[in-house]
Amino acid sequence: MGNRLSKIATRTGDNGTTGLGDGSRTSKDSLRIHAIGDVDELNSNLGLLLCEAMPDDLRDELVGFQHDLFDLGGELCIPGYQMIKEEHVEKLDALLAKYNATLPALTEFILPAGSRAAAIAHVCRTICRRAERSIVTLGNAEPIHEHPRQYVNRLSDLMFVLARVLNRYAGGGDVLWQHERKSR
Repeated sequence: MGNRLSKIATRTGDNGTTGLGDGSRTSKDSLRIHAIGDVDELNSNLGLLLCEAMPDDLRDELVGFQHDLFDLGGELCIPGYQMIKEEHVEKLDALLAKYNATLPALTEFILPAGSRAAAIAHVCRTICRRAERSIVTLGNAEPIHEHPRQYVNRLSDLMFVLARVLNRYAGGGDVLWQHERKSR
């Protein structure tokens, strides 16, 4: 890649536009830029999650997701380009099966709580859902490949599962929603 980012403050966006990877410019409030921004925010929050204690194999997988999300941002940045493919989605499906197999069945809804790492994983899950909505909205307005949408859908499911895993790693468990509690 060389020195692609040799100058950060270019001032080319002062007029409310930003450059895409194909050299074209678009409004900073376009659907494409919203989707890219949501994916970037998710990736940043995964970085925050990586500051927490967790099993080494899970840490490695989260770093892999960060690279995938960077690729996804690249795909969204270049209309018509494809970086996220079926094998990325299949990898998430395999991880969902792996981690779900270690957890007890859910009999109640759970709250996004517990350990700090689990709570951050839940924040990542909700940002991932927003990124998914942004990608769906973009796909309704412009042609995009189906795998980015599928990838973020599976990743949000996986972040829910990983929050449960992280609570157990911290010595706790799920924080159950108490549907029969009385209002105060």
